[in-house]
Amino acid sequence: MKHTSYGFDVLALVGQLRFKQHMTIAEITEELTERGVSTSERNSQRLYERYLTLLRSSVTEFVKDELQRVALQHGGIMISMDGVQPEKGNETLYVVREVFSGTILVAKSVKSSSAEELKSLIQPVIDLGFTIIGIVSDGQQSIRLAMESLLPEVPYQYCQYHYLKDIAKPIVDLDRKLKTGIKKSLRGIRAIERKLEQDVSEEAEVARDYLAAVRSVLLEDGNPPLDLPGLRIYETSEAIQASLESCLSKKRALSTSKHNQNIQ
Repeated sequence: MKHTSYGFDVLALVGQLRFKQHMTIAEITEELTERGVSTSERNSQRLYERYLTLLRSSVTEFVKDELQRVALQHGGIMISMDGVQPEKGNETLYVVREVFSGTILVAKSVKSSSAEELKSLIQPVIDLGFTIIGIVSDGQQSIRLAMESLLPEVPYQYCQYHYLKDIAKPIVDLDRKLKTGIKKSLRGIRAIERKLEQDVSEEAEVARDYLAAVRSVLLEDGNPPLDLPGLRIYETSEAIQASLESCLSKKRALSTSKHNQNIQ
């Protein structure tokens, strides 16, 4: 690459270490040094920035090809915009996405969530030159004002997921209480596991299998509002209980049969 004495293999390695292994610049510097590549933290930062430049140029062409395919299929593209709620004191990350393909068009942290600030994120998407046939967002006022200012004729839709999430909130709250209650009632299994640690009987092995099933319930989770975790845990617990009762019923029947045979 021009203006650097490092090969593309080193740039690719820096990208792999950063995005696949999630290393910091300091850790990347240490790794490169161990591999015999002389560098410093400041220089590693430059290598990382050059890698991003290469990545950005290749992604831009891919995005254009993908949007061209979507536009031919649907008569244009549909865009959505949403902000990731930051921790206190951090900037908000806003993402502009093409809805049909899921392609990320813009992702940038901004200091202000004002309409004017957000317009600077939307304009590059408009500049790509594709017909925009629809807009989707969570209803945030600054996003709506920015979209209305730049794309006044394009139909706007409130995100169905956010809409459903809002109207389902009372159900989700009740489901959370159900989930907490069931998990609380299942947390005494450790004492049972200790009792079975030295037991090698067939009954103990069956009991351990049921305990493993109960432990899996404790790890169960969902994705409300469409997939309620409390309801899922309740249904799974019922299935385990029904299986356990069936197993005990068979054991009782077998014991009764053996007892009758002994009497005879």
